[in-house]
Amino acid sequence: MKTPADVYLFGTCLLDLFLPEAGLDAIALLEGLGVRVHFPQAQSCCGQPAYTSGHPKEALAVARAQLACFPEDWPIVVPSGSCGGMIQHHWPRLFAGEADEMAACAIAARVVEFSDFLLNHLDWRPQDQGAPVKVAVHTSCSARREMNVHKSSWALVDRLQNVERVAHDHESECCGFGGTFSIKHPDIAGAMVADKAKSLQDSGAVEFVTADGGCLLNINGKLGQCGSGFQGRHLASFLLERTGGKR
Repeated sequence: MKTPADVYLFGTCLLDLFLPEAGLDAIALLEGLGVRVHFPQAQSCCGQPAYTSGHPKEALAVARAQLACFPEDWPIVVPSGSCGGMIQHHWPRLFAGEADEMAACAIAARVVEFSDFLLNHLDWRPQDQGAPVKVAVHTSCSARREMNVHKSSWALVDRLQNVERVAHDHESECCGFGGTFSIKHPDIAGAMVADKAKSLQDSGAVEFVTADGGCLLNINGKLGQCGSGFQGRHLASFLLERTGGKR
């Protein structure tokens, strides 16, 4: 399998603003595998918050601002299943009939979710340098149902010789974040994340990992609210640490 020489990283607004270490860890991991990572500084948001809130005009304006950021014909690696799903599946609908529809669809076709890229484009074969540990994996609704990459995260964790991935109740269920859903329906979202947090805590794992920043912030926030020392990390940070890499 030929390793791509260059890729773009679409860092997502959540990682940029709240979890920059995860984006830096994703870059470090890819560069450690011999891939040159390009991070266009003008990038911002994929437009998902406005789109899922029923504001396609505003979403189109935000998404359109990203089109000029990725001029080279390189893969666009996205460390988030929800943002990857927005660009890959919803941009073609959002831009339908627009003058720049072809440009948007060309970008959508180059989007690859981070775990999928490591597993299926780079065939990542890690040398685990960490102590034996049990972890749980949370996958977002978009990663599971739009991008079909939940098994990619599982496979990457399973390739770490000293890591035992444990299953948990509610594994296929939403954490309740859903972008603006958690703001519009706080009671429902709160009940969902409470179930998810308890399920992860009761799994026997010492921590959980996820490739989606929104889910990570939501679940960690609930756990912290409850005073729990159990927390999660972005998949990129976990994999980088396990293999001895440095940011």
